[in-house]
Amino acid sequence: MVETSNWVEELRKARKGKLIGKEILFFDRVDSTNRLGREYALKRAEEGLVILAESQAQGKGRQGRVWESPAGVNLYLSVILKPSIPPAVAPQITLLAGVASANALTRASGLEARIKWPNDIFIHGKKVAGILSEMEAEGLKIRFVILGVGVNVNWKREEVPPDLQGLASSLMAEGGRKFSRALVAGELLEELGREYELFLREGFSPRLREEWNRLSWVNQKWVTVKVMDKEFAGQVLGLDTDGALLLRDREGNRQRLVAGDVSLRL
Repeated sequence: MVETSNWVEELRKARKGKLIGKEILFFDRVDSTNRLGREYALKRAEEGLVILAESQAQGKGRQGRVWESPAGVNLYLSVILKPSIPPAVAPQITLLAGVASANALTRASGLEARIKWPNDIFIHGKKVAGILSEMEAEGLKIRFVILGVGVNVNWKREEVPPDLQGLASSLMAEGGRKFSRALVAGELLEELGREYELFLREGFSPRLREEWNRLSWVNQKWVTVKVMDKEFAGQVLGLDTDGALLLRDREGNRQRLVAGDVSLRL
């Protein structure tokens, strides 16, 4: 499918009147859509504003990592959210975004997308998308959450940097064809909007937990989870009722983890 230069306008028309994406600001190049989203949020931008960029000079991943952001092929966007929830449960937004992203990419591409806890989307065992949520709070009140999503859409396999070869991929590399970024972004924002509105009504519901577990790439696998300077090894049992990851070690002991980096144990 050949994209036209007005794919952003196509996306704007599709999102007209919707909570997520009712306003979309598009930039040719930014340092980071999350940083720019925070700037707009501090200026009291409305909830649902989407910052979309053709490329990023300093794309942000988790724990200070860089998100590779070449121009003209992928999606880099951030959404301003203003949920009336306690700051302690804000990490659950990353979980709902994982469910939304996996379902959206599956529908847009026909490929089986899965979630690697806590914030990556995998296809065929390779990372094609990542999620980064950043919160600003005052006391017990959230001012806003910036939800960033990067999706590798039409990145050619041979253009993936050497240090990411075999680890990162794209919809095109895995699906063998080019995809419309307007279509992928539209499905992503639609699913994000649906899951977010359900979350505001239901919280981290049994339905959301079950959907996350259905889509998980790590459930039942033996993994190592690195948390700061500690490592925990065990079999992934899925999510607890509050969204924590449950591990069971070989002695049968359980661990609850709310953050960390997962790697498979070979």
